[in-house]
Amino acid sequence: MTAHSRLLLSSLLALLALPACDSSDSPPLEGCDKFDFPLSAATSSGHLATCDNPACGNGEEPPNSGPHCGNVARCGVYAEPVSRCLYVHNLEHGHAVFLYNCPEGCPDEVAKLEELASTIATGSNGVRRALVAQDPQMPRRVAALLWRRTYLADSVDPEAVRCLLRYQDVDAPEPGLACPGP
Repeated sequence: MTAHSRLLLSSLLALLALPACDSSDSPPLEGCDKFDFPLSAATSSGHLATCDNPACGNGEEPPNSGPHCGNVARCGVYAEPVSRCLYVHNLEHGHAVFLYNCPEGCPDEVAKLEELASTIATGSNGVRRALVAQDPQMPRRVAALLWRRTYLADSVDPEAVRCLLRYQDVDAPEPGLACPGP
């Protein structure tokens, strides 16, 4: 049996050992009961043939799950937008994605997102499992995303985002995977 086959088998066995419940039914995390980050509807999460496919994502703004590229974006801070099809794959791996849409600039909000990203655990390669980037298509100024969960607002509430981040890896289909670095 190859190492890849052993990994797939152990992942499948771990999934079978999980209780048959949806984490959306779980009570709010202690100290975070004033925030609500419900799970988005489950959608297909397969890989698309190309990253410019209009079928990318689950139709939410911004997308937090759904069909995506076969590649992931490198983790880190970007001055430009990152393909949604790439970062949706990052979400599938349990990475956190922090986005901003500030055509007039919002350095204070971006600094808050970067600070929150700096608190994310590193993967086995020592790279933080998060990325920060612009998303000019978003309906609000800032977002923090995990697989099927979204914080979307006009300004960053660090307490709310920290509560969201307590769900990191909880719902992701492939949790805990390392992220390639810059």
